[in-house]
Amino acid sequence: MKAKVMDGMQRFSKAMFIPVLILPIAGILIALGNLLTNQRLLEVIPFLNNPITTGFGTILTGSLVSILGNLGLIFCVGITVGLANKEKAVAGFTALLGYLVFVNAMNKFMQLSGVLYEGETLQGTGQTLVLGVQILDMGVFLGLILGIITAMVHNKFSDTEFNGAFQIYGGSRFVFIVLIPVVVLLSIALTFIWPYFQTGINKLGTLINHSGSFGIFLYGALERLLIPTGLHHLIYTPFLYTELGGSAEVGGKVFEGARNIYYAEIADPSVKELSPSVVWDARGISKMFGLIGACLAMYHTAKPENKAKVKAILIPAAVTSFIAGVTEPIEFSFMFVAPLLFVVHACLSGLAMVTFHLFDVRAIGPNGMIDFLLFNLPLGIQKTHWPMYILIGLIFFVIYYVVFRFLIVKFNFKTIGREDEGNETKLYSKNDYKAKKSAGTAGTPVPQGNDGIATVIVDALGGASNINTVTNCYTRLRLTLEHPERVNEDVLKKETGASGVIIKDKNVQVVYGLQVTNIRKAVDSYLGLSTNE
Repeated sequence: MKAKVMDGMQRFSKAMFIPVLILPIAGILIALGNLLTNQRLLEVIPFLNNPITTGFGTILTGSLVSILGNLGLIFCVGITVGLANKEKAVAGFTALLGYLVFVNAMNKFMQLSGVLYEGETLQGTGQTLVLGVQILDMGVFLGLILGIITAMVHNKFSDTEFNGAFQIYGGSRFVFIVLIPVVVLLSIALTFIWPYFQTGINKLGTLINHSGSFGIFLYGALERLLIPTGLHHLIYTPFLYTELGGSAEVGGKVFEGARNIYYAEIADPSVKELSPSVVWDARGISKMFGLIGACLAMYHTAKPENKAKVKAILIPAAVTSFIAGVTEPIEFSFMFVAPLLFVVHACLSGLAMVTFHLFDVRAIGPNGMIDFLLFNLPLGIQKTHWPMYILIGLIFFVIYYVVFRFLIVKFNFKTIGREDEGNETKLYSKNDYKAKKSAGTAGTPVPQGNDGIATVIVDALGGASNINTVTNCYTRLRLTLEHPERVNEDVLKKETGASGVIIKDKNVQVVYGLQVTNIRKAVDSYLGLSTNE
């Protein structure tokens, strides 16, 4: 049972990343539109103050804000595509149809049962407009529920075929035939059930938001501690996109979730002060500053003869963390060889968010310095208090450096550059740590070209016949294997550049960082999965 639950959570986490990876792009473009209409910037750069530029900025911001009001649909399609075993495009299209059926079925049933509110404003009634249709306000949860159900129906019935005159109703068409009564009955059931769930969610949100610093610390620490499992997305996503992260009225509309509120507020020039819910998206402090201090501590504590290699390895990892917020190459450098450092890192990350909250900072930089500059500088100091973000970051840079250096020296942790004689100076995985310090060279160089590296990766994963599914998130190649014990972690580390390998039952994650998308395409092409995926 435990294995099945973990497998389900792993699959759901992978599926959720399809919409989650796309939504920040909308936020960046909203910020860009806000930048092009920012009066202070137009005064400094007069040539931008023209109808074409400002008009484009207004259109860009106004059009993309609409995405925030349709997150249910976006998550429904994205999760269905992620959970579908095959014919993912057809599954996504079916999810769209199912969503439309559900919305209108619930509206009609609410009308027939006399629970459809008929006043002028829906605020505070528990009902809202979805695609122009009035139903219960389920927010992102509607997309999550329908996405899971549609994927289940698709996976079970997509291979169903009929003979003779009924042959036309087989396959994907039969999936939709089955889905219609399921969705209609679900809409009726949720009309009665959802208000109770909504009450529970409201109480949980109130509890979390009234837990103060402890709740924020726990959130920040857990979000890091779950990195090895790949389930950390399940911690922060509800806070960023549902009412667990707060709700606020912006421009006459109610937005739920820390990131949705933030995007809506930066798009509305009439907003004078940002919502404090931004604290749930303040994960960038440890990425932009804390882990850089940890890298400096590892460099200073490395053996003198290894410092040149350590510098060559850690500088790219530190730059990636600072600029893009990708932390796993650094975290995997000490996660398995010194687990205490990883626990300390998680606690410091939570403490940084608490400090952020105590000083009432409203700036964000969840994906590194690029996001930080684009989102916060145009809004000004009064709205975001961004100088305090920098100050807190610098303080935690020093804290990380001092604590990491002390612990590394005190416990003689074999962090990068401190390996015993005969061991290679590199980023280590769990397999390397368990290999009892086996000696060896760097191995065969990484094959040139996509076909070459894909061949090595597939072979190291036990061969093509051992691979059931291939997906990826922001930094990891995620696979399900028939026989995970066949994985050669050492080859993946030495010959393909992976900075970590995580095996949990049949779920395998190989950490490659920002180049993971190209690697995924190469593996897909090698396996002949490009059409199906």
